Amino acid sequence: MEFVPTPAVHRVLCADCGTPIEPNSANLCIPCLRNSVDITEGIPKQATINFCRNCDRFLSPPAAWTIAEPESRELLAICLKKLKGLNKVRLIDAGFIWTEPHSKRLRVKLTIQKEVFSSTILQQIFEVEYVVLYGQCPDCARLAAKNTWKAVVQVRQKVPHKRTFLYLEQLILKNGADKDTISIKETREGLDFFYAQRNHAIKMTEFLNSVVPVRTKDSEQLLSRDTHSNTSNYKFTYSVEIVPICRDDLVVLPKALARSYGNVNPLTVCVKVGSSVQFMDPTTLQTADIPAQIYWRTPFESISNSADLIEFLVLDIEPSGPTHGKYVLADAQVVINSTNRTRTQDMDTDEGGNDAIYHTRTHLGRFLQAGDTVKGYFLRNANINNADYEKLDQSRLPDVVLVKKTYPARRKRNRQRNWKLKSIAKEAEEGPDAFGRGAVGRRGGLDQERVEKDYENFLQELEEDPELRATVNLYKADAKMADASKKAAKPKPASMDVDETPSGAAVADTEDTDNEEVEADFPEVKADELLEAMDDLTIEDEHAA
Repeated sequence: MEFVPTPAVHRVLCADCGTPIEPNSANLCIPCLRNSVDITEGIPKQATINFCRNCDRFLSPPAAWTIAEPESRELLAICLKKLKGLNKVRLIDAGFIWTEPHSKRLRVKLTIQKEVFSSTILQQIFEVEYVVLYGQCPDCARLAAKNTWKAVVQVRQKVPHKRTFLYLEQLILKNGADKDTISIKETREGLDFFYAQRNHAIKMTEFLNSVVPVRTKDSEQLLSRDTHSNTSNYKFTYSVEIVPICRDDLVVLPKALARSYGNVNPLTVCVKVGSSVQFMDPTTLQTADIPAQIYWRTPFESISNSADLIEFLVLDIEPSGPTHGKYVLADAQVVINSTNRTRTQDMDTDEGGNDAIYHTRTHLGRFLQAGDTVKGYFLRNANINNADYEKLDQSRLPDVVLVKKTYPARRKRNRQRNWKLKSIAKEAEEGPDAFGRGAVGRRGGLDQERVEKDYENFLQELEEDPELRATVNLYKADAKMADASKKAAKPKPASMDVDETPSGAAVADTEDTDNEEVEADFPEVKADELLEAMDDLTIEDEHAA
């Protein structure tokens, strides 16, 4: 085998240090080349980065604020955007160097390449130190200041109660429609929702339009104008008016509207309120589903609401055959419950007795049995001032219109509920004199007492109506709340100096309560319907009764 010698490598001396090197265009060795040429020139070795401690976001140039975890790819991208001159070199690698979390410093190691001479590429590794500057982003600055909002949604309903807004509050919480709301203010006839951006307010109006029948009006107010850049600053207001008709209200439809819906009987009961309002004639089960657009063309009001309901005792009920969904037409005989009978009603009854029996037709044939208690409107003694009602044939009007079944024995037992609701707690009052739960009930005084009564009625409706419960979130009551409620429910031993109630009367009341019969068909709230209460900074626990 013949030996083949390797070709000789020609070497030259470095122009600076004289070290033998392979020939290159610079005639310099690598150490001398690095000393003479700095490819990191023009790239700052120190920079600043802005961080908002309120929302945990970093400023991403030029004006965007981004959420980024420590040593994440998003944070590294923000850091690289802060460096000028990276577009003149080739970035090979970048990564974080660990620093103390409280040091307010970020260290990034960069590896770059650059062609310094013809066919000569130099690679260099260096570090850049970032100083974290704490501050507030524009959104948090607006939240910290007062009355700095961009858009407001004014929700109104001209009714004498707050049950609609109590239910609307639960719908907002279940669908997460309050996440962009910066503050909530209660007014006499509704709520005001304030937003930092206009599109958030538009999103809220679209949500309200999908759950309740409303009509919306919008307006804008010019705050300032820059003639040089041709930009303007506006505040936007969206007025949302809810139909002033609630479920279980007694309504007389206008004659023309009743004819357009199959000549339905004008005297109807509101049985459902969603994106449209559904009315039913309790004597024929004929329904009229009226959308919000048609209602606002010819608006009308209810002639009686839930405050006018009185309790009746069912003596006999006989289904007559026709059905419509869950409703069954039936003939019923009822008498006014003794606890609701007034002196005026006794004087106006036929036959001169206190136990006058009234015959009526009802749509509640599936739910009622002899001996049940039902709430309804007593039209015989009602004083109704309505033009459409006066046009009806008074001889054909029923004496009683039954609306819904009720459970008085259950309420008298005053049993503790094993569930609770949650409420929007933004701008909640604080201090020993605080009042209100959340969005509804902050005004105090007589309004607070009215809201407490409406809230208790709302809780009773949730207990008695499984379909209504399915549309809201119910949470398990914690042990502390249950223990506190039990202690509050126990009668306190009265001192001898202030006790004015005979002891015998107290014992009799207790025995009567213990002997109350509980309705067998009472719709209990099952455990599988309850959710676990989670800690949320935007929600405050709301004790049920």
